[in-house]
Amino acid sequence: MNVYTLLVEVGRTKDDGLPEGSTGAALICYSAGRDEAEAVRETVAILKQADLSPLDVTGYGTLEERLAEGHEIDEEECALMKRALDENSVIIAQMQPFFKGERASDDGETLH
Repeated sequence: MNVYTLLVEVGRTKDDGLPEGSTGAALICYSAGRDEAEAVRETVAILKQADLSPLDVTGYGTLEERLAEGHEIDEEECALMKRALDENSVIIAQMQPFFKGERASDDGETLH
């Protein structure tokens, strides 16, 4: 079992709990799975149960893959990944709402 880092772009639904006026959000998730496809499926299922509307998922790989690519990963992020693995769960680590004209792929930020 591994933990995968996923960037999930969500759209709006009636009871999603996103800020008023937002058009959606980007979520950084840590998801446990046998492979990345399973981690994506589990994450999408959990987000749908939470009344969110997943539109796009970008995988950034496992901790080892990210370190090999030179990503800087702090202790807090490692702790969240360990928790996802220990609990065999999906952890939403960060949420960034976007507003008219913004999208996760438009902000120029990269995942560290």
